[in-house]
Amino acid sequence: MRCVEMFGPCQIHHILKMWRKVNIYRSYKVNPTFALKFYSMKCLLIAATAKEILPFLNHYRSADNTIKADVDILITGVGLTATTYHLTRQVSLKKPGMVIQVGIAGCFKKNIPLGSLVAVKQDCIADETVVEKKELKTLFDLKLSEPNALPYKNKWLINPDTDVFTKNKYKTVKSVSVNHITTDKKMIAAYIDKFNPAIESMEGAALHYVCLSEKIPFLQLRTVSNYIGERDKAKWNIKDAIVNLNNELIRLFESL
Repeated sequence: MRCVEMFGPCQIHHILKMWRKVNIYRSYKVNPTFALKFYSMKCLLIAATAKEILPFLNHYRSADNTIKADVDILITGVGLTATTYHLTRQVSLKKPGMVIQVGIAGCFKKNIPLGSLVAVKQDCIADETVVEKKELKTLFDLKLSEPNALPYKNKWLINPDTDVFTKNKYKTVKSVSVNHITTDKKMIAAYIDKFNPAIESMEGAALHYVCLSEKIPFLQLRTVSNYIGERDKAKWNIKDAIVNLNNELIRLFESL
């Protein structure tokens, strides 16, 4: 297992200490000879931050635990722009057999308990929109994009691999991805009315867009850390969300 990450100097030092036995690289310093090291890549695991997959990393740091799959890990950074750039750059070195994106997310639906694991079936960029006459309109509504132009299908970025959901018995949901974290009640209501999403992230649509465009199988897993619009962090549950996410991640990789 190798790690390819996008950190500042202090964070790089921390990860290097953690992964004494694993080569860690910054993808923007990859040279042609180093690219050969990626030719055997079978799975690429990505997350916005290292914190979200730290229990997974610590699990396989132990000498008693060996990951069975051939895996590279990419920390993309937060947001759609960073994720699109770093994921595209990485898969251009060598297409993996599959990309798995994991992270925590906010939830629109109060009937989904905090800490719950969900798999994203379809995603979209919710704030590529405009409000006209109190109506939220997308690029498709404005005739600026075609609803079925690759990689879209009926205005959504849809994961076509239903087998990965049924095999693992995942609860599948709709998600929206945003550049601006949603806190305004009117915007929350507009997103619910327009998209009827279960969760919100800042990176998911980038995964779907890149992998659908490059014809790479993919899976987006999220655990619910908070409800959308709730800014009182005492009412969040990041701890259980990360624990549950990593327990599933370990189970998933041990089943590959």
